[in-house]
Amino acid sequence: MADPPVYTVTINAAPEMVWPFVGDLNRQGEWSPKPYRVEWESGEPNAVGSTFRSIGLLPQEKEHVMEGVVKVNEPGKIFEVTTHDDKEEWTNRYELTPAGAGTTVTKTVIWPAMTGAKALARSAVFALYVNGQMRKGLATLKQKAEAGE
Repeated sequence: MADPPVYTVTINAAPEMVWPFVGDLNRQGEWSPKPYRVEWESGEPNAVGSTFRSIGLLPQEKEHVMEGVVKVNEPGKIFEVTTHDDKEEWTNRYELTPAGAGTTVTKTVIWPAMTGAKALARSAVFALYVNGQMRKGLATLKQKAEAGE
């Protein structure tokens, strides 16, 4: 299996200015390149163990629904959620690291194990579609955090 995709962006803003955009699932929709929203199902929003439903756009599905749980919430440092639909489970991990007066955000996508043709197809989809969208989202995050929105 290929290593999970990792995306980074360095933002000219302190971690405490970046964290509200990363550590709040509702705010992640503000910098998502595609429509995305969250409905909280149980627990305090964004708290470890809280469950949610995310609704977002996939190439073949306008409103793809996934169920999820917050796994890690270390304010200013790490935010991680695991989501699943009826087919697969995915984890998205965001790590914030001070970089001088700014912040480096690293997003790691931990995907389901696949082999053979399925693994090749997923790699192709990421290369052709997902990687660009991830970079676009992080660029929007950078813009919003630097503007202090």
